[in-house]
Amino acid sequence: MNIFTMVGIFRRILLLRTPLRHLRPHRTLSFAARLSPVDLNAICCSSGQFVASTRKLHVGTDGPKSPPAAGAPERLPFSRVTEEDLAFFRKILPGRTITDPDLVESSNVDWLKSMKDFFSPAGSSEVLLRPQKTEEVSQIIRYCNSRNLAVNPQGGNTGLVGGSVPVYDEIILSTSLMNNILSFDSISGILTCQAGCVLENLSLYLEERDYIMPLDLGAKGSCQIGGNVATNAGGLRLLRYGSLHGTVLGLEVVLADGQVLDCLASLRKDNTGYDLKQLFIGSEGTLGVITAVSILCPRKPKSVNVVFLGCETYEQLLKAFQLCRGMLGEILSAFEFLDSECMRLLNTHLKLPNPISDCPFYIVIETSGSDPKHDAEKLHNFLEEAMASSLVSDGTVATEESKIKALWSMRERVTEALTHDGFTYKYDISLPLEQIYQLVIDMRQHLGGRAKSVVGYGHVGDGNLHLNITSSTKDPALLAAIEPFVYEWTASCRGSISAEHGLGLKKRNYIYYSKPSQAVGLMGNIKAMLDPKGILNPYKTLPDDVK
Repeated sequence: MNIFTMVGIFRRILLLRTPLRHLRPHRTLSFAARLSPVDLNAICCSSGQFVASTRKLHVGTDGPKSPPAAGAPERLPFSRVTEEDLAFFRKILPGRTITDPDLVESSNVDWLKSMKDFFSPAGSSEVLLRPQKTEEVSQIIRYCNSRNLAVNPQGGNTGLVGGSVPVYDEIILSTSLMNNILSFDSISGILTCQAGCVLENLSLYLEERDYIMPLDLGAKGSCQIGGNVATNAGGLRLLRYGSLHGTVLGLEVVLADGQVLDCLASLRKDNTGYDLKQLFIGSEGTLGVITAVSILCPRKPKSVNVVFLGCETYEQLLKAFQLCRGMLGEILSAFEFLDSECMRLLNTHLKLPNPISDCPFYIVIETSGSDPKHDAEKLHNFLEEAMASSLVSDGTVATEESKIKALWSMRERVTEALTHDGFTYKYDISLPLEQIYQLVIDMRQHLGGRAKSVVGYGHVGDGNLHLNITSSTKDPALLAAIEPFVYEWTASCRGSISAEHGLGLKKRNYIYYSKPSQAVGLMGNIKAMLDPKGILNPYKTLPDDVK
């Protein structure tokens, strides 16, 4: 089918009533065309000299720090739970102080079930506390601080870096029963709720009122808003609505001494003093326990379209993104990508058929706006130009909700498909857009045949690559080949070793690849000031050598 026929097809679907239409291939560019030989040499992170020289940009005047081992630290001298402690907890939480090992076990195990493999005896807590009110959290934390008992705050337990489960025998403080919506202003769109509200439940509540949450995650059915804020979760809507540092207006936090910090503002503008809530967004429960959140929610779009496109090269994908931002503008709400290896896993393990012809790269584009005709015209013009410029080789459009969900599942279920492929090593990297996929290529070359699969997918709109490497079983030799290579590569490009998953236990000692030692030292000072005894989520986020 020639280009004029294809353009005619898209003119006939101006209002996007037909959910599936295919664009046909034009030309192919080799991946090597995307960078000159000089550029390729510049970002080749297998060169130790280049990595070392660039890493100096990430450390202080005292020179580079070599990260300590990635395993678990020694248990700190916290007290152990006694019968007297349990009696106190049972008094303030009758029926909600859980000590049955079978009931506590699920809260000891992370979502990936990888912490037990990471080290032993990971997750050996014997106490699970389930408060319903902020005052109960305050009493628990005040008591634990006085007794020097370590506490592991836990939301939906969907974290991927070991930040949400105990390392040793820390008391698990679950927010799952703190699930009440406190208020919603239908004029301003400001929602105030307890920290244990499940993201999907909040979304359903808001959709009934013609609003949506500003973030959307694959784990929305179980993750909680408090945990989302504590880890500064990104997700699929960050391109459109920004990060939680911008959409969260206020927080209520219980500090390590039991004080309740009430910064639960519902104002969009407040320039009085330091913006303290920002300290707790992304702190992974190490500075305080978030008990309530005030968040700005956008109106529910009246028009949503999803396009699934195929590209022959990563260079074409980037050019399509540039064109997309220019032509779709304010209605562009997501621009995601996955590679052909992801598609293979989706086909093999989940039996999800490819909605278009096979391509090296796939793009999921979402538009959301208030005028269906206006949005359709903008999308039509973009697709027409993308075809004429030979940036896409195949594609399909969906406007019906069921078809939209089907196309989104090709991106959202990659993580699920990976779990069926074997033991997975997961990396959440932030990089300059031009260099995102080069890391996947270099990792494949670096590992050779040692890995079962090396796949790349993620959020092009905010420069976030999810690099996943699988093997048939846990393989220490493979891990030694991956780390610190992946972190050195990232540091050489001045990227971040954690774009949205946080550091948790697994990545805490690699923080120096992304932050200078002065910054890490200041973080340690803040931790020491707010939590002098270090009882809140110990062993997480900060490296072992921070005093």
